[in-house]
Amino acid sequence: MEGKHSRWSSQPWPCDLLRKIREFTRAIVEDLSNGRSPEILIDRFRNYCTKPDSNCFCSSDLPILKETLTLRRESHLRRLDVLLRVLVIVQQLLQENRHGSKRDIYYMHPSVFSDQSIVDRAINDICILMQCSRHNLNVVSVGKGLVLGWLRFSEAGDMFDCINRPNTAFPVPIHVEEVKDIVSVAKYILVVEKESVFQRLANDQFCNTNHCIVITGRGYPDISTRGFLGLLVDTLHLPTYCLVDCDPYGFDILSTYRFGSMQMAYDAKLLGGFLLDSEKYQLPQQCLLPLTAQDKRKMEAMLRRCYLQREVPEWRLELQLMLERGVKFELEALSVHELNFLSAVYIPSKIQGKHAELKNLTFDGEVKDGYDYFGSDGYGYGHGHEHGYGYGYGYKPYAVPPYYPCPVGAMLFC
Repeated sequence: MEGKHSRWSSQPWPCDLLRKIREFTRAIVEDLSNGRSPEILIDRFRNYCTKPDSNCFCSSDLPILKETLTLRRESHLRRLDVLLRVLVIVQQLLQENRHGSKRDIYYMHPSVFSDQSIVDRAINDICILMQCSRHNLNVVSVGKGLVLGWLRFSEAGDMFDCINRPNTAFPVPIHVEEVKDIVSVAKYILVVEKESVFQRLANDQFCNTNHCIVITGRGYPDISTRGFLGLLVDTLHLPTYCLVDCDPYGFDILSTYRFGSMQMAYDAKLLGGFLLDSEKYQLPQQCLLPLTAQDKRKMEAMLRRCYLQREVPEWRLELQLMLERGVKFELEALSVHELNFLSAVYIPSKIQGKHAELKNLTFDGEVKDGYDYFGSDGYGYGHGHEHGYGYGYGYKPYAVPPYYPCPVGAMLFC
């Protein structure tokens, strides 16, 4: 499958940004020449509020306030100095058509900047002033995202052929706006939170078996990973699923993919982990970890975010259940059954359940002569295991596709 993308088509050209930079600096020089203190207005935005029951406008593009930087305030002097120094570096990058990382910029004036966070703040202010993304400034991050599976694309003339090696990890391209010629025969895109889960799927040759694309941001995703994922979603129009740990940080990372930036937002279905998966897939009690005090504070803060109630109330219910029971678990805990349980049973059963809409299909858990009968809808074959679960392949005459792996005695749900 191939297609054209438009997510990046509205981004400003380098010549437009250079013009804006010249106009910005000229206005500052004119104010100083006329004996006036320059005033720089920076819009401030808010992704969410903590009043989910009130009328909020957090999803709009309107700023909530304007911050004014002026030479009249001593606390603003250093911040303006940093902003203008970074702006000069950005102007040079654009003029020479070169790219640099935030760390590169920091080391150009380490005695002045003193800390990386000061540079990060200045770059963010410049993005707001110039109404563009960091990538438009030719400021890139050190890429940490990984991708594997049934995908081929080019970046700046270099071809990346994941299709011929669907179980080999490739770095996510840093210059997303230069990605072209995207081709894929995948059935879906799977986003996983952690590199350990990503490597587990690669070792189990998950993509080769399931004809999909797997992406990880290795924790909280950077802009390149989110941008590349959004580009694939726009171009290929494939269903997208997310797999995160059943803990507050897993759901926060999920929220970063979904709500971190409206420009890079995409609609994805959460596969897991759900707290009830620990029961349905019969995790031993020792695999459940108690929530720490920090976990609880994190969840209480997340539950106050308006967009959870407005956009994904089912995620909010999962967080509430987790908080009520006081436990969490990692996806790797599923390996208590078999090392490849995650790739061979858990994920396929979830995705096949999504496709066949078998959310209300239950099993009686009783295996007789190799069959687990579950009523007039169909039947399943399974074999037991010392840990109390079984592999099964159920057949339902009107399900598409007809065969789906499932744990015997469990419910297929997503």
